[in-house]
Amino acid sequence: MISYIIPTRDRPERLAQTLGGLARLAPHEAEVIVIDNASDAPPAVPATLTNGLAVRVIRLRDNLGAAARNVGVRESDAAGEWVIMLDDDSCPLDVGFIAGLRAREPRVAAVMADIHLPRKGCREAGGLPEVFIGCGVAIRRGAFLETGGYDAAFGYYAEEYDLAAKLLMAGHRIEFDREWRIDHQKDDRNRDMNLILARLIRNNGWVMRRWAPPCAGRAELRRLRRRYRAIAEKERAIAGFGEGLVELRRTMRAQPRMPMPREIWDRFTGLAHARAALQVAWRAGPFRSAAIVEDGKNVNIVRAVLAELGVREVGDPEAADAVVIGTLSPGPMLDARERWGSSSERVLAPWLGAVATPCDDARAA
Repeated sequence: MISYIIPTRDRPERLAQTLGGLARLAPHEAEVIVIDNASDAPPAVPATLTNGLAVRVIRLRDNLGAAARNVGVRESDAAGEWVIMLDDDSCPLDVGFIAGLRAREPRVAAVMADIHLPRKGCREAGGLPEVFIGCGVAIRRGAFLETGGYDAAFGYYAEEYDLAAKLLMAGHRIEFDREWRIDHQKDDRNRDMNLILARLIRNNGWVMRRWAPPCAGRAELRRLRRRYRAIAEKERAIAGFGEGLVELRRTMRAQPRMPMPREIWDRFTGLAHARAALQVAWRAGPFRSAAIVEDGKNVNIVRAVLAELGVREVGDPEAADAVVIGTLSPGPMLDARERWGSSSERVLAPWLGAVATPCDDARAA
């Protein structure tokens, strides 16, 4: 038994489309739990989908944001091992991923899907090699409950980072299944970018305050401010960025400090994964220069690993011995690899887990 957990609020058409997508899946042993985040009108859903999946709706009096998922997990079938986190506009394309979940080692507490955005023709941005995105991840029910699930204080944005950190600190691993595709029918219209930027800077700052080792905390906060200020300028949301920064400063000291040991921190930030991938590439054929292309999340870590290897960064890909994708976010990394030629030995992705076959993983280990 698996449980699909779907929070929703005032989007009945989107929810109906997602339930229709689940209904088109092959029959399998699962339940669907819809958590209504205090919508103006309760969503009307069938008790059973056409493929036999039972549907339950839990209506909340207050909007709990992402923490509504906690209610769904607590109410899910206690005999089920995995809960599948979806948004009300995301859905798996088939049920092949279930066999992959059954085959996972016990230490693996979460499995990320390859999340596509059909409206945009690309993959979902966000996340890191061991930080998932909430609209497409399977989490062991027991591990979710033991670590407390999502922190309601976050609302939305970066709440997955906090939960992923708790899972890693509890001794678990987070993996990626590139064969498991989820389509996210994301619509960016009518989004309040000032609210989004306010949440992004505040919530990501909380994550750094809670989990960063003493030697990394201040540097990470400075990097966050630079990153989100640049995004705010691009999105014309400087006012929201400023409000979020004020709120972060006001609430920073109230955040519980749970600094990660360096080994776990390196996994959390993607440093351990970038080291492993680029060292494998270096051993296969040493390269003295590299061009970093398509800078993105944690490109600073990619640069740091190249420096550790003694590789000189150059600006022109044609003049470099290797081309290295400059993001540790799974979706943009895979998209960039496809654009730059996934079959070329010169194009290197800084994460084996996203691009290697099981045999490649075994050789790398």
